Amino acid sequence: MSPRSNDSTRGSGQEATPPAGAPPAAETPRPPSAAGRVDALRRFAAAARRGRGPHLASCAVLLAVAMTAGAVAVGGDGRDAARAVPGVSRAVSADVLVRGDLDTAIRSLQTHVRQQPRDFGAWAALGFAQVERARTDGDPSRYTRAERALARSLALRPGNDQALAGQAALAAARHDFAAALDHADRALERNPYSERALCSRIDALVELGRYAEAAKAAAVADRRRPGVPVFTRYAYVRELRGDVRTARRVLHRALDSAAGPADVAYVATALGNLERGQGRYDTALHHYARALAADDAYLPALEGRARAQAADGDRAGAITTLEQVVARSPLPGPLVALGELYEDRGDRAKAREQYALVDAWTALARAGGVDVDLDTALAAADHGDTAEALRAARAAWDRRRTVHTADALAWALHRAGRSAEALPYARRATATGYRDATFLHHRGMIEKAAGQDRAARASLTAALRLNPGFSPLGARAARAALEDLEAAR
Repeated sequence: MSPRSNDSTRGSGQEATPPAGAPPAAETPRPPSAAGRVDALRRFAAAARRGRGPHLASCAVLLAVAMTAGAVAVGGDGRDAARAVPGVSRAVSADVLVRGDLDTAIRSLQTHVRQQPRDFGAWAALGFAQVERARTDGDPSRYTRAERALARSLALRPGNDQALAGQAALAAARHDFAAALDHADRALERNPYSERALCSRIDALVELGRYAEAAKAAAVADRRRPGVPVFTRYAYVRELRGDVRTARRVLHRALDSAAGPADVAYVATALGNLERGQGRYDTALHHYARALAADDAYLPALEGRARAQAADGDRAGAITTLEQVVARSPLPGPLVALGELYEDRGDRAKAREQYALVDAWTALARAGGVDVDLDTALAAADHGDTAEALRAARAAWDRRRTVHTADALAWALHRAGRSAEALPYARRATATGYRDATFLHHRGMIEKAAGQDRAARASLTAALRLNPGFSPLGARAARAALEDLEAAR
């Protein structure tokens, strides 16, 4: 499914290319474990609570070093590279590489570019693999390594479509979707059948709120390169328009065509997310189980399973699963979800720790060139500084006008006590037909605050009917608001 997450790829200048036959780069320190990254985030979060301003900026730099253990560019760990499978062919595309074991692919490519430093295709594949790995392990420092690898590829072969498609993926990962669209278009001028560029173009149009164009781009991609990456994006475009039936059918088609464990895990998770959003928790859990049977370490499936467990009433199981997820990938979504589950059971100290880790992650991501305004707005509106939430939501809305940024701005305005101003944005968030219980809950609460009781009852009822366990705190607030509205009749 199109990344619902949220990048300027132009970044720093290109590095000089070492001559052919140059000795391998010196070994760099071993990157820290996932637990080490979380510990680094905790230390930063503690420092952040004690200080502000320039102190935090310097802390963010130190945090970036702690997260990467000093890793630079694409050097990685020489010991790991020595154990990797050598000899990655120039003909091997990034798309093929990253559908297998990403860590093995990255180590293999690092070994290969040391041995064949003028292989532009391998540099492009390495850059793209680093982008994909960052999406799963929550380490934004990988984006700098990806940027340098892609720049190296373009220095060796200017305008090559593999590196341009990699730059599109990198820009999308950093949430610079205008740049992602530009890079994807340039790549498609060189190679109209580039699967990565076709997919990045859809992603960019979706995240810029240009849904009609995204639908056309998905149709073009389906004609040129039908397959799992295109099918899942096509399905998401249909879902955004409220056509859940078509989205479901296309995802089942994608699952039937999935060729390997990575594709099965990816598509089954997308199906699980779709069904969970419709309140079909048993079906969602079945799909997550299939994803984890294909890849028992696939974090998006673990996160989805935890959210379905929570929605279905298994809060203890959800907490256990989410603790596993955030220990390996401390991203804002699962951190907030875990914090809310802790808060729901009365453990406010643990909840506050998760929310502080969100702040730490966004500081690191921002230092790595990632636009984190949407993440900041969503987390801060409920669990942080409402003024900061409103600033971030306005900035996100100014850059890209999507249903998600409309919802974030509506909710931030409401939390700042400006519900009448929030209402048009809440309506816009639900205007495409996209059915999301959180959006409906936000709209209902805003309508209630604006004195539109009848509309509020309809929105809140729709949210709980669609997905009664959409959020442990949000669903409770929606039910309480409905009770107040009924009592006031």
